[in-house]
Amino acid sequence: MEPVTGVTPKVVKSDAQWREQLAPEEYAVLRQAATERPYTGEYEHTTTTGVYECRGCGAELFRSDTKFESHCGWPSFYTPLAGGSVLLKEDRSLGMKRVEVLCASCHSHLGHVFEGEGYDTPTDQRYCINSVSLHLAPDDDQATSST
Repeated sequence: MEPVTGVTPKVVKSDAQWREQLAPEEYAVLRQAATERPYTGEYEHTTTTGVYECRGCGAELFRSDTKFESHCGWPSFYTPLAGGSVLLKEDRSLGMKRVEVLCASCHSHLGHVFEGEGYDTPTDQRYCINSVSLHLAPDDDQATSST
């Protein structure tokens, strides 16, 4: 994975440490910018309230109240948590210009952000995030549920 220019991650691990910590699919997505297959992720339809954290380092990234049903095959959020929880990086892979979303703490790949698609959200942005890059920490009064 290409480093983010001018920004030093707070969490730094060797490639061997990442491989030891993460399952193969998690490593492929978080450290090699792969994408999980659509409609297969653990959190695509989850409605549990809580905070979505980076599976690589535990940093808080998204709040469940910003999650919305986009019907794209991956969990979608209209904004990350305030305070610089994510970094945005130009991505010109696959012959197109996109914006990659990275965890600000460990620079792990999370997904991509798109805008101007006409979703009825406060930001008109869709943070399209791989479930495998997230861990949901439910609010104290919640049990995991799906629709």
